[in-house]
Amino acid sequence: MTAFSAARVGPAGGRSLDASPLGIPMVLWIAGVLAMYMAWAIGANDVANAMGTSVGSGAITIVQAVVIAGIFEFVGAYFVGGHVTDTVRKGMLDQSLITDQQLLWGMLASLVSAATLLLVATTYGLPVSTTHAIVGSIIGFGAVAVDFNAVAWGQVGLIVASWITSPLMGGVLAYATFQFIRRCILDRDDPMAAAKRHGPMFFFAVTFVIGLVTFFKGLKNLNLDFDLPQALMLSAGVGVLGAGLGWIFLHRIKHSDEPGGRYRDVERVFAVMVVLTACAVAFAHGSNDVANAIGPLAAVVQVVREGSAGAQAPVEPWMLIVGGVGIVVGLGTMGYRVMDTVGRNITELTPSRGFAATFASAVTIVIASRAGIPVSTTHILVGSVLGVGMARGIGALDLRVVGKIFISWIATLPIAAVLSVIFYFFFNGLLT
Repeated sequence: MTAFSAARVGPAGGRSLDASPLGIPMVLWIAGVLAMYMAWAIGANDVANAMGTSVGSGAITIVQAVVIAGIFEFVGAYFVGGHVTDTVRKGMLDQSLITDQQLLWGMLASLVSAATLLLVATTYGLPVSTTHAIVGSIIGFGAVAVDFNAVAWGQVGLIVASWITSPLMGGVLAYATFQFIRRCILDRDDPMAAAKRHGPMFFFAVTFVIGLVTFFKGLKNLNLDFDLPQALMLSAGVGVLGAGLGWIFLHRIKHSDEPGGRYRDVERVFAVMVVLTACAVAFAHGSNDVANAIGPLAAVVQVVREGSAGAQAPVEPWMLIVGGVGIVVGLGTMGYRVMDTVGRNITELTPSRGFAATFASAVTIVIASRAGIPVSTTHILVGSVLGVGMARGIGALDLRVVGKIFISWIATLPIAAVLSVIFYFFFNGLLT
């Protein structure tokens, strides 16, 4: 029995679908499975970016990264994920031109096409933007199945511009950060003594930025509307606490008399800071980017239950569980591939270099979030790693890997759009 041919009128005057196992409409089972698939793909590709520098620099192992990121991603997704989500991500379509049935099939198509693209990219270890994948999918079914003019092409232009702005912002800041570390600490006659002298300042900066990332991005779904002065003051308090703890940690490290021992001790200091910063990025990512998986799911549920969809759809706890669990499983099963690319294959990383890249990424995320600049976290992280590599000279970069990554970024939108059109007509033919 097909979905709409045997439909009945729902309580809101719309149409609901025939019940299947456990009395749940079949289309909701499909949407739930596809949302889990998308969340798994996000974990395998996007989340791995956040921990790639920590793993590649040797600060933590892959197993430790999976455990740490899994905890912070799930906590961010479940406890801080939004209670409502945009029905159509990033306002890419004019919803007044879309019928509820088109939206239903379009959301299913967007989930499977974006997740499939991410799966292929992850298989080859290519870090791509999950937001761009889902947006490209929405553009595809919207332009072909709805109306070409239904797509907000101006928004598409901003996304294309972010291919340049995101890595450039992260790269420049990472380059400057590493050069500062090199001048203040690494190039000194006694780098460990310099680390103890300047270390509290770095710990203040790290925890201050962690505070800003949390207040501006990680907690925004809780409707905690901190203005800039409030966020700066709270983050400064966190920074002072971090500087104090950093001072205690630094002065418990004893000088090593072994050859190269002082540099190993310095790198231990930066290993702690790179992991702290990566945790903050993972938390903020979980609280926000889980919407790429559960946004379409929430839209499908709203259409099925209420017969129509508004500009926003409510997010229920079970949806956040689907997204959070999917992200953690994806990271644990395939995340190592992208971690290898970001952490090892672009350039050689040490904890100090990894810290420069991750810190620059966090700062860029904060600045872009406050300024409303459309950027990709993935592109920022990759750009930051490139910036650290450039600080050592272009010869420190594997340009073949860099070229493949750039090509994958450009290809994300059109490939996702084409796949979405194919899957749209597949679901339209299968379920109607």
